Amino acid sequence: MTISSPIGLIAGNGKFPLLIAKAAREEGKRVVGIAHKGETQPELEGLVEKIYWIHLGEFGKLLEALKKEGVCEAILAGAIDKKKMYSKIRPDLKGLMIMAKLAHRMDDFVLRRVALELEKEGILIRPSTFFIPSLLAPAGVLTRRHPSQEEEKDIAFGWSLAKELGKLDIGQCLVVRNQAVLAVEAIEGTDETIRRGGLLGKEKTVIIKVSKPNQDLRFDLPAVGEQTIRTMREVKAGVLAIEARKTLIFDREATVRLADKYRMVIVSKP
Repeated sequence: MTISSPIGLIAGNGKFPLLIAKAAREEGKRVVGIAHKGETQPELEGLVEKIYWIHLGEFGKLLEALKKEGVCEAILAGAIDKKKMYSKIRPDLKGLMIMAKLAHRMDDFVLRRVALELEKEGILIRPSTFFIPSLLAPAGVLTRRHPSQEEEKDIAFGWSLAKELGKLDIGQCLVVRNQAVLAVEAIEGTDETIRRGGLLGKEKTVIIKVSKPNQDLRFDLPAVGEQTIRTMREVKAGVLAIEARKTLIFDREATVRLADKYRMVIVSKP
């Protein structure tokens, strides 16, 4: 990438695309944003050199915008509400052509297909942490409290199961207690999975969130933050187990501080 060549930021929802745009700008990079209507935060517009708003599925418009701006490298960042994949998608002709090539609509499979199509057009896909690697979780117990023996058993029990589920590209989150599975993440997302499992477990549940074994780590990394801790607090969950260097922690200091306040554990396993 030359200094004059902008980097494309294909943005979903949440704060992650905003953080990337800020970090890239601080490095002197020009950023062209591709924002999704009804998903991407409007604040992105003030953080990029140029922005194009598209509907979910308008791949032709996405590609046209990137080529028009001379983009040869891009980042995919931010989630898309999975429920909208069925109710709000509005594919153009290029989008329909991609959908026709999909064997199924599992998360990682769809993203890999999109990345492949972009790279066929000469646009290299960079890791989402390209500008902000500091967001990746370090290894170790991040909170003051360490897991108890019972919690360690639940972590070990749930970890291998979560990895097996990841092979099927179902979800990244599992809720367990007393070596029993209480909830598995599906289309509803992590917060709702925690609530569902927590209501069954009553309290002291263990939340496990891991990357999928064959996951393309350029995009769709597991992510946690203060909202994850607040949701755990709603159901009195006790432990959050994540994967070191393969999980994003937004506002790490604030997230750990909040977990300490509620006497929770955050453990990041290598």
